[in-house]
Amino acid sequence: MTTPNPPANRLVIALAQIDCVVGDIAHNAARIRAARVEAAGFGADLVMFSELFLAGYPPEDLVLKPAFQEACRGALEALARETADGGPAMLVGVPWVEDGCCYNAYALLDRGRIDAVRFKVDLPNYGVFDEKRVFAPGPLPGPIAFRGVRLGVPICEDIWGQDIVECLAETGAEILLSPNGSPYWRGKHEERLQVALARVVESGLPLIYLNQVGGQDELVFDGGSFALNADRSLAAQLPDFREMVARTEWERRGGTWVCAEAPRDTLRDGDEADYAACVMGLRDYVEKNRFPGVVMGLSGGIDSAICAALAADALGPERVHCIMLPYRYTSGESLSDAEQCARALGVRYDIMPIAPGVEGIELALAPLFAGRPRDITEENIQSRARGLLLMAVSNKFGPMLVTTGNKSEMSVGYATIYGDMNGGFNPIKDLYKMQVFRLCELRNRWKPAGAKGPDGVVIPPNIITKPPSAELRENQKDQDSLPPYEVLDDILECLVEQEMRVSDIVARGHDVETVKKIERLLYIAEYKRRQSAPGVKVTKKNFGRDRRYPIVNRFRDSGAPATAPDAAIAPAKSVGGAERFEE
Repeated sequence: MTTPNPPANRLVIALAQIDCVVGDIAHNAARIRAARVEAAGFGADLVMFSELFLAGYPPEDLVLKPAFQEACRGALEALARETADGGPAMLVGVPWVEDGCCYNAYALLDRGRIDAVRFKVDLPNYGVFDEKRVFAPGPLPGPIAFRGVRLGVPICEDIWGQDIVECLAETGAEILLSPNGSPYWRGKHEERLQVALARVVESGLPLIYLNQVGGQDELVFDGGSFALNADRSLAAQLPDFREMVARTEWERRGGTWVCAEAPRDTLRDGDEADYAACVMGLRDYVEKNRFPGVVMGLSGGIDSAICAALAADALGPERVHCIMLPYRYTSGESLSDAEQCARALGVRYDIMPIAPGVEGIELALAPLFAGRPRDITEENIQSRARGLLLMAVSNKFGPMLVTTGNKSEMSVGYATIYGDMNGGFNPIKDLYKMQVFRLCELRNRWKPAGAKGPDGVVIPPNIITKPPSAELRENQKDQDSLPPYEVLDDILECLVEQEMRVSDIVARGHDVETVKKIERLLYIAEYKRRQSAPGVKVTKKNFGRDRRYPIVNRFRDSGAPATAPDAAIAPAKSVGGAERFEE
């Protein structure tokens, strides 16, 4: 008969806030082993890893492959056997197949075996999450007995409602250890903290919230792990956007576990956090896909300038190749600004005129276009010639092409598909134009810790102050066809982030026809966004996984107040040829 462990009075828990790579099980297992060695060095009893760490998160449909499931299970069993050495136990996130169902699981590895397994109950199915597609929900869990302590392990979404934590508290849990794969968006840390506080208040138990760190496709996981004592005080705060294996020491005092020692870092917020997220997202996309570096067009405009700064900070200037692609409408001011920006960043800079390519294409089209005036078609030829040349450099030398369109432009289709939209990744895809201006000013006076770019002013002030222009015709300015960006961005945030009615947006002080025009452009540009490169998510609702609108879509908000008698039944107006897909 096995004698139960006597109650423990001290517990050292290591929090492994480290990066993983989706699908690279051997790499993730090696990171687990290294973290365990580090934790053993400071006397840890237990090492805690983030949600599905062994598989990488989110694995999406990859987790449905039997070969992948078996590889994860084999790696977990090998890690479990290694705990027979008497060192720290481990809590590892892993997909677990049982009775024909695949679960999002958390496994305790101790004494040379898989000692216990718990399954995620509440599977998120909103925004960027669709776990119900690939996982089965687990039963309500009880605590895990570990060396005289009863550990509750609610997995990520399981703490966003009260039922799972309530069940754990009622069945004897003494500490809550919650592994998470919680992606970044602006203000997300405060949301997490409030949710965790609610569970602590309801259960009367201390809680450790361990979050993943690193980029995965368009998602960035910002870390920022923390712990709360049962009295709601902040017990630990790990840094954001940085890996670490942190030591937390817990003591039983009067029947309650209290954190006696832990790191307390300060988190970034606002634009600084967004900038750090864009750097991390670009860096990890390039590194995890094993590109040698990046190439991009540097036009002398603000969007390409901030992307060049982000790339230099993410990868180092020596891995960034910027190319100016001038044509007859490119101003001397743009040529000068682009060169100054490249020199300030220390990146490679080349000039590649596009006139031979554009003129050759126009010559080929001349018989077909005879008798027709020049219009947006010829403007798009310029953009597509640039895209073709940049892709050729990418193909020949191997760097990934960075695309540089901001969220304001992507919203209204102010971008040329197969032209300036060409590329493998867009670090500013989820930043509105006004925030791009702010981030340029921010970067000139600050850069995040660990950034590899130079200090000081790296974006020439003239790039920030001059009126934006695509320079595809004489004296062209963005605001020839768009409202001022401060107006446009406010309308777009209302339409995209808040799904507001046209009438409610007008009530904020906007012109009704302007709002309706922007809504129409937003809808008809959907086909372009479906073909755009992935990019870093920084808002609560990015284009892609967060916002899934049909391409064929004739709905238009009439702009009538919701209280109008016929507002709910009035048919959408047909606008015929004006609904063509515009460049």
